[in-house]
Amino acid sequence: MTSSSSHPRPDEVARVTSEAAELLEVLWGRASTAPVSASQIRVLFILEHNDGINLRMLAEALGSTPPSTSRLCDRLQAVGFVERKPSVSSRRELRLQLSRRGRSFLAELRARREAALQSVLEQMPVRNRTALLEGLEAFCAAASAEIHEGDESSSDVRSA
Repeated sequence: MTSSSSHPRPDEVARVTSEAAELLEVLWGRASTAPVSASQIRVLFILEHNDGINLRMLAEALGSTPPSTSRLCDRLQAVGFVERKPSVSSRRELRLQLSRRGRSFLAELRARREAALQSVLEQMPVRNRTALLEGLEAFCAAASAEIHEGDESSSDVRSA
């Protein structure tokens, strides 16, 4: 951090965090995500945590349109990562879920990403890794709280 103060301002931390995120993208890019794009990986992550959602809900989660989301799912289904199954409550509605192959892909992707990160973290002094871990745990808790706060206010709109 470039701040000379022991109490960094949120804007300073945001700048460095953004830079770290960009570097993470480079490291993760080296870990390869083939045969899927970054947008398709995002779909897989959403489906992993929202098994059985419908296309409309997935489109909302992506901030996209149903036709665009459907095309993403078509490609993921073609490589065997996503399955479409009829809804038990409506014959017209399809539920989306990860296939066994999709779950395996995500596990392998995470392992490659963690290996790429581990090689960087091994170069850091233990005290810096400890501080990073504590900071990231606090960041994850705060980000999760903010994300879920937004989910609660829109839960009425998200019903199928």
